[in-house]
Amino acid sequence: MHLVAIRGPVLGLEASCDETAAALLAPDGTILAEAVRSQLAEHTPFGGVVPEIAARAHLAHLPALAAQVMREAGVSPADLGGVAATAGPGLIGGLIVGASFGKGMAIAHNLPFLAVNHLEGHALTARLPGLVEDGVAFPYLLLLLSGGHCQCVAVEGLGQYRRLGSTLDDAVGEAFDKSAKLMGLPWPGGPALEKLAASGDPKRFPLPRPMLGRPGCDFSFSGLKTAVAQSIPKLENEQDRADLAAAFQRVVAAVLADRARNALAMLPGATAMVVAGGVAANQGVRAALRAEAEAAGLPLIAPPIRLCTDNAVMIAWAGIERLRAGWTDPLDHAPRPRWPLAELAEPAGPGVAA
Repeated sequence: MHLVAIRGPVLGLEASCDETAAALLAPDGTILAEAVRSQLAEHTPFGGVVPEIAARAHLAHLPALAAQVMREAGVSPADLGGVAATAGPGLIGGLIVGASFGKGMAIAHNLPFLAVNHLEGHALTARLPGLVEDGVAFPYLLLLLSGGHCQCVAVEGLGQYRRLGSTLDDAVGEAFDKSAKLMGLPWPGGPALEKLAASGDPKRFPLPRPMLGRPGCDFSFSGLKTAVAQSIPKLENEQDRADLAAAFQRVVAAVLADRARNALAMLPGATAMVVAGGVAANQGVRAALRAEAEAAGLPLIAPPIRLCTDNAVMIAWAGIERLRAGWTDPLDHAPRPRWPLAELAEPAGPGVAA
């Protein structure tokens, strides 16, 4: 692929769910500045993300975050090489806010616009220089593990993604959060459950291991959540809760490792196993996947914790990868609340010319 030179830093914007973020990356992937504003305070009283509240918070804070990262990096809009904004999948209100702001900057300063798929942002993080020297080479296996997604994906090239398996019911992050809620833990439940599990006996509660040992690499977590719910009446004290949390985490890690093993067998020639998404921050999950990758003679590539959850660094980097390929997006590109990786393709038209 002939690579196109990028004239300046790329601004990344992320507003797909409940974190507002902006980042500025140099054309070589160097992170010049990044900022994330969590909406935890806004959504905690409701025990989960409220889409309308999320959209209004993005609208209130995204312009200031974009100005902040440019100020910190000493970069003006005229210096930019492009603007990349998450255009899906996600909550449509936030997507409209982020994409519209990005388009406005592109129009005002005659910049290329990149409508980035949020999942592609996660998928390409492993190629960010600094995380891995020169970035991970294609093809590699991606385990995308978050509150809304649970997939094994063959990453075969830029814009070339083949889903090998996915969840038949709940995403793994959703299973963490809902099981945590059943245990009486605060939202978001995943980190709270991991903290509680650290003091528990993972072998005390015999929870089921859904899909373990079956062919393929699909997932299922609804039965595991049911088993957790049925165990709740047996809990009498804090140690009981810790034991149940530890058992849940152990089962999830074992299932993910089993599914990853099968996925690797479906992708001969893989250069690495990559894990991304919010659940990639869980140390028990990382350890299980690392052992599986090492057994296959491959490295496990996991982003720094701050880049596991939603962030604008990955959006800016995905924009850089696409800009280097000569791809931009038209300014009438419509945000998509559902946008599978398999539907990604080379953009049909240019954005504002650089």
